[in-house]
Amino acid sequence: MTHVIITGGSSGIGLAIASIYASRGTRLSLIARSAEILKQAQDELAAKASTVGDIRIETADVAREDEITAAIHRCEAAFGPCDILVTSAGVVEPGRFEELGSTAFQRQMDTNFSGTVHAVRAVYAGMTQRGRGKIMMISSGAGLLGIYGYSAYCASKFAVHGFAQALRSEARGHGVNVSVCFPPDTETPQFQRELAFRPAEAAAVMGTVSPWPAEAVAGKIVDGIERGRFEIYFGLTLFLLGRFGPAVRPVLDWWFDRAIARRSGGVSKRGQ
Repeated sequence: MTHVIITGGSSGIGLAIASIYASRGTRLSLIARSAEILKQAQDELAAKASTVGDIRIETADVAREDEITAAIHRCEAAFGPCDILVTSAGVVEPGRFEELGSTAFQRQMDTNFSGTVHAVRAVYAGMTQRGRGKIMMISSGAGLLGIYGYSAYCASKFAVHGFAQALRSEARGHGVNVSVCFPPDTETPQFQRELAFRPAEAAAVMGTVSPWPAEAVAGKIVDGIERGRFEIYFGLTLFLLGRFGPAVRPVLDWWFDRAIARRSGGVSKRGQ
């Protein structure tokens, strides 16, 4: 039976992915920081799984390599080697660079980038030895284009993309498939918290696009895993950015700059 391990599997995109696999009778291991939220997720998924015993939960912070490594090894000891790893754990703390403290900046790098690396490292040796396995790293649309007020988040998600590109080349010869996806704004609990701190200038350029349902994003991710696709995009704009970034980015930058200038001008005038 296939064993799927999902970091950040207690809510949002991770939980939506887990729901798809649970309905297929897959053995699931969910890892997140909150034991309470994990238990809620386990109860929610139990009705879709073939047996309650097919869903395991472990608490760990992906930013701490010792914690996530130990948690993943416990999952493998219980359910067998990891066949599919999905790195969905992440945090986003928007804010203008000059106002964003070093701690918040480092937290996003530690969780989004280093946390991805830690989880991959925990399963990679076993996958290469067996000559099979699938790894899906969740980056973001913000991993394709720098966005006002998201300097730390963009940096962390760009790093995930670079890591995935390099690891793909190494992993292919061992029979391991590496993928990366770039979700847009998605309807998750974290997205609702993020909106409260999103700078007005960022809202001016990002708020015109409706967020995707988590279930729709999860569906495309699972389909990408099954098809062995390296990069999974959502919508025409992100596809064009991923495929033709150098040509598309100047146009988007021009549009963004105009929208931000109009917004900043409006704020300034109201303050006079």
